[in-house]
Formats: sequence, C-alpha cells, structure tokens
Amino acid sequence: MQKQDTILQRIAFYLNPNDGRFEDLNKGNKTHNIIKDLTAGFIVAAVAIPLAMGFAMASGLRPEQGIVGGAIAGLMGALFGGSKYQVYGPTAALIPVIAGVMARYDHRVLVLISFIAGFMLILSGIFKLGKVIEKVPHSIVVGFTIGIAIVIAFSQIGEVMGVKEKIGYGIIDQLNFVFNNISRANVYAVMLALLTFAICKTLIKISTFIPAPLIGLAFGFIAGQTFWSDNGLVLIKDKYGSIPTDFFVITGPQLPVTMDAATIFNIIYFAFAIYIVCAIESLLCSRMADRLANNTGQPFHPNKELWGQGWVNIFTPLFNGFPHTGALARTAVNIRLGAVSPLAGIAKFAFKLLMAAFLATYLEQVPMACIGGILLYVASGMAKMKEIKEVFAMNRFHIFLMFYTAVMVPVTGFMTAVVSAIVIYIISYRWFDKQEKREEVHHTIKEAEEVAQY
Repeated sequence: MQKQDTILQRIAFYLNPNDGRFEDLNKGNKTHNIIKDLTAGFIVAAVAIPLAMGFAMASGLRPEQGIVGGAIAGLMGALFGGSKYQVYGPTAALIPVIAGVMARYDHRVLVLISFIAGFMLILSGIFKLGKVIEKVPHSIVVGFTIGIAIVIAFSQIGEVMGVKEKIGYGIIDQLNFVFNNISRANVYAVMLALLTFAICKTLIKISTFIPAPLIGLAFGFIAGQTFWSDNGLVLIKDKYGSIPTDFFVITGPQLPVTMDAATIFNIIYFAFAIYIVCAIESLLCSRMADRLANNTGQPFHPNKELWGQGWVNIFTPLFNGFPHTGALARTAVNIRLGAVSPLAGIAKFAFKLLMAAFLATYLEQVPMACIGGILLYVASGMAKMKEIKEVFAMNRFHIFLMFYTAVMVPVTGFMTAVVSAIVIYIISYRWFDKQEKREEVHHTIKEAEEVAQY
C-alpha cells in the first residue's frame, strides 16, 4: 500500500473501495472464493436477523430498525472500511448509549447525534488517529465489556418475566421492579427465555454453520403459536405492532424541541459516547479479524477503518436505523465460514433484506421472552474468562481498572465509567503500572473464534 502523504491523497485512497482488500479473491480459484464469500454472507445474515431485532428493541427502537440498519451498515463498511473480513452491525456495547438517547428524545434526534459521531470518526480517520485510539488499555476494555454484559442482562428482566410494560434503564429501577413484581412473572415466559438461551448456547458449539439465534427464534415462534399459545406470552406484534417490509424509509436529523444548555450537553455527551464505542470496538474487531484469518496479505488499515465507521454511522441512521460498528462474533463467524474479502459483507446486505422481507409476518409473532433469551445468550459470553485472566496476569493496577470500569458502567453509565477510567490510567500509570516487561495483550485465535456476540 502506498503511503498517504497529504490529506487529499488520503481521502482519495479512502474513497476507493478497490483498495487491496479484495486481493484474496484472485488467489487460487476465483469462482470458489466468490462462492465462499456468498455462503458466508448468507449464513451471517441468518444469524444477524434475530440479534439485530433484539438489539433494536433493547435500545428502545422498533425491531425492523435493527434489520435495516445492519444491512446498510454491512454494505457501507464493506465498501469504505479498512478490514477485509469485518462484519458491521448493531452491537451490545451501543445499547445503553442509544437507549439513553431514546429515553429523552425521538429517533430523528438520534440520527442527528449519530451524524455528529460519524463526522468525528471521519475526521479521526483523515487525521490518522487510529493508532492513538488503539492505545486504550486492555484492562479497561475488558471491564467495559463486563459492565455492558451486566447492563444487557438486566435490561431483559421485563421480557424474561413476560410483562408488557417498560422498565427503567437504570439498574436500581430494574432491581426494584424484580423485587416488587416477582409474583407477576409468567412461568412460561421464563421457561421460553431459558430454553432459547440453551438452544443458542448449545447449537453454536456444535457448528458455526448452524445459525443458532435463528433456530432459537423459530422455536419461540412455534411455541407461541402452538403448545404455549394460550399462556399469556407477549409477542413482538403485541408490543410493537406489525413489522413493515418497506425497509427503505429515510429519516432525517432533527434538533430537539427545546435547545438549552442541558440539551446541548446531552447531544455532545451521546455523540462522543457513540464515537468512542465505535472507534474502539471497530479497531479491536479489525485487529482480531486479521489474527483469526491468519492474514498474510494487506493488513487492516486503522485510519481507513475509522473513515468507514464514520460513513456507517451517517448512512445507517438515515435509513431508519441507528449507530452501528464492527461486530466481533459475527466477524469471527464470517471468517470461520471461509470469507476472504468484503464481498461477504456486501452479500450479507442483500441476503438480510431478502430474508427479512419473506419472514416479516412470522417474525412479528415471536414472543418477547424469546428475544430476551437471545440477549441473555449475548450477555453471557461477552467477557471471556481467558480475557479476565490476561488482566490478572498484568498487575494490580490493571486489575483495579478492570473492576472499576465493570462496576461503574451499570452504576453511572458508559461515558462516566470509561472516561474516568482512562483519566485514572493517564494520571496514575507512571506510579502504579510498574510491571517491568508487560507483554502486549493479544486474543488468541481460539479466543477470537469463541468470542461472544457484541
């Protein structure tokens, strides 16, 4: 790859989808390689549909917004991102941020906030900040992941209990709801959530070629329509109405009705939160993908990745979507299925919309408890024990950072937790990070293959 010396040369390089990332299509049998990419795109699309719906609903949005957004993000990331293999879509790390926006404003304000975050990502790519953002300590990233897993698990309490009303986004409100309403829990909803969780956990271990979340969704549909049809299960259509198949609905940005100092602060706060999550997660995912694929050709380009993430978060919300980033587990599945280029991401875009259009009338009849079970599966695997052991092998300072971030994320929110942890690290590392030869922390290929859905 030719070194980019000026901003204009850099932008011209970033605008070119044929930037070397498709090089492996021509290695060996080109037809065979194209078939592998198309197959990977199809299976990843099948896996992504139920996850995208769950992430959207957990964020305070409608289910179809996750389906459309994930498809558009996959296309934009494949065309303008910096990785050969990365799969783009809704991720668990963004749920509390998006939910925080939707609790205060409507979707058009979320579009505006995502625009701001997108432009910040684009500028970060242009001014080559990719390497700087990658320096966030591994201990903080692991702690953040644990904290988000806790947030997601508690956010599904209402779905698992089988109640229809909304519960507060704060962990204290959620715990209070459980203690005060445990007697109202629908035992069939609880059983369905646990069975869906078990299906996802079991099938994903048998074979990557099995779209476990989609099988879990099918089981929930059958249960809700047959043997548990008269047991008070809350369906998606009961909570959100019918799922439309008119996917290409344009939603423009809009300022909040009231513009005061608090509102301006919130816009900046949430835009920066989306920026940080997308930047860190996409770069971690791209780095993991190169190792998992044993990439010996063109490596991922961190600055071009930030550029691509910027356009993902500008275009995706426009099509009635919300902020997206690189998805670790879907990327790992993509690679294990044999994908060799961004063509797999383009194929995922087409297959996902086609499948959703044909399945829409069935998807709206899936019980919400089934969605809760799928998201519990997501949360259960977000932080791997081996990653935690890596932090314990560093030193006490990094162990503290991990626990501090993990506790603060559900208690105070993402931004307060992560920014304060980074500030503590910057101020204190010279005195407390004293391990003489601390090796750079890497996920092994086995860990990357087992990484849970973000």
